[in-house]
Order: sequence, then C-alpha cells, then structure tokens
Amino acid sequence: MLKVAIGADDAATELKNLIKEHLQQKEIEVVDFSHDVAGNEQMYPDIAFNLASSIREGTFERGLLCCGTGIGMAIVANKVPGVRAAQCHDVYSAERARKSNNAQIMTLGARVVGNELALMLVDVWLAAEFEAGRSGPKVKRIDYYETLVHPDSMTRAEE
Repeated sequence: MLKVAIGADDAATELKNLIKEHLQQKEIEVVDFSHDVAGNEQMYPDIAFNLASSIREGTFERGLLCCGTGIGMAIVANKVPGVRAAQCHDVYSAERARKSNNAQIMTLGARVVGNELALMLVDVWLAAEFEAGRSGPKVKRIDYYETLVHPDSMTRAEE
C-alpha cells in the first residue's frame, strides 16, 4: 500500500484537506505534517523540511506539499540531501517530475491551481514512475552535484 506524506501551511489548508480526502478515498494511507494537525503551529519551512526528511529516511515513498504558490515548499524540501521536489501547475510538469526527474515530492500552490486541477495533478504524479532510460544519467548527475555540496551525506542513488 502506498504511504504518502502531506503537508500544508495556513494558505493551503483547504487544498490539503481536499487532496487528503481524495487520497483516502483511493485507499492511500496519508500522514499529515501540516500546521493545523494536533497543535502543530510550525511555519512552512519547518513543515517542508520535516516532510522531506521523512522521505529521505524512507518512511514515505512520496510527499505532497502545499502552500500559497508551491515555491517556498519546493525550495525548502530541496535543501534535504537526496530529495527532489518539483513545483507543478500543469499535467505535463506533474508527469515529467516523476518520469524524468524522479521527484519524490510534488509541491502545489493553492493560490495558483484550482481544486480540480490539483486533484488531477496528484493523480497523474502518483501514477507516473521514473523512467531511468535517458533520464537516469541526468538524475545521477544531480546526485553527484549534491554530494559536492553535502559530502558527508549519501544520496538515495548511492543507497
């Protein structure tokens, strides 16, 4: 069973709840890292970092982060070594985030995409799998550059 982490700040609580319900209806296990969960009053950088760290640790296969634009969450999640987060606002980028870049996290902007489009992007992104073919060497190159910045950390490709 697929286990997905989800997180949102106060700008995207409504969208996060919609996505969470959508995933649960598909019998996907969802764990919520959001600011509104059980007194969790963290800012979006905390939410994104904690969720991305759980992806790195292997607790979850995929993660979804929502904020006003999706930009801030993507920036923070990409600070975690071995994690690739992609901001998506159209079907093609959601699919390619997985197929070409092996992104474990998709970020969405509640002020950028409507609810129906967001659900469509989530479905497309979850259905897509990494196609190592031509993209494999490029993702390995990303991992290589990451080891230059974080020499003491092992990237997912090296595990």
